[in-house]
Amino acid sequence: MDKRQFVKGGFDAIASRYDLANRLLSFGADALWRRKAVGRLGERPLVLDLCAGTLPLSAAYLRRFRARVVALDFSLRMLRVGLKRRTRGGLLPLCGDALRLPFPEGTFSGAMMAFGLRNLSEPWQGLKELYRVLAPGAKAVILEFGRPRLPLFRQIYHLYLAHFIPWAGGLITGNSGLHAYLYRSIVSFPSKEEILRQMEQVGFQGLRALDLTLGVCVLYEGVKP
Repeated sequence: MDKRQFVKGGFDAIASRYDLANRLLSFGADALWRRKAVGRLGERPLVLDLCAGTLPLSAAYLRRFRARVVALDFSLRMLRVGLKRRTRGGLLPLCGDALRLPFPEGTFSGAMMAFGLRNLSEPWQGLKELYRVLAPGAKAVILEFGRPRLPLFRQIYHLYLAHFIPWAGGLITGNSGLHAYLYRSIVSFPSKEEILRQMEQVGFQGLRALDLTLGVCVLYEGVKP
């Protein structure tokens, strides 16, 4: 089974308990990270939420701003679960492939993505597509897990990811394998510096990377000139 099939099957399987798992396993920090991303993106008329999942980032954005948000994910079940919980005006859900976005160049005035980049089979292609569909002057914000720099905290965090997350996540969702994948995907993901380099190579300018919660999460920002 390739990565795309594994990830899609895993998220389909845990869709109904995905939000609960995120909230409990992050001790509520995931909601704070998303609110930070929404604030950094700011109010824009047409926004793409890429790898939208059960729509928590779209919902956070629409709670704060009046806009149209196109929420795209390749798991129809995740989108359906999100729609049952988060029906809001301005939300346009779409099942699609982040590596082949069904939009013309320059469509969106802003874009956001939360914890989806490392799940793509080709993250570089995902960044290229994200850049392509943004209009000149549009901004993108990307949340992704990072690597804490403080040595003791980093050791504790890695133990938490490697041992507690698969066990507790398995209890919550019934799929310990997907939560074990979470650890592998984080430790094998490119460094913050490498992600910024890739964003620069596809064309983004005004690049920033903000560490959140001692580096557990990183908020990347870039603007299409």
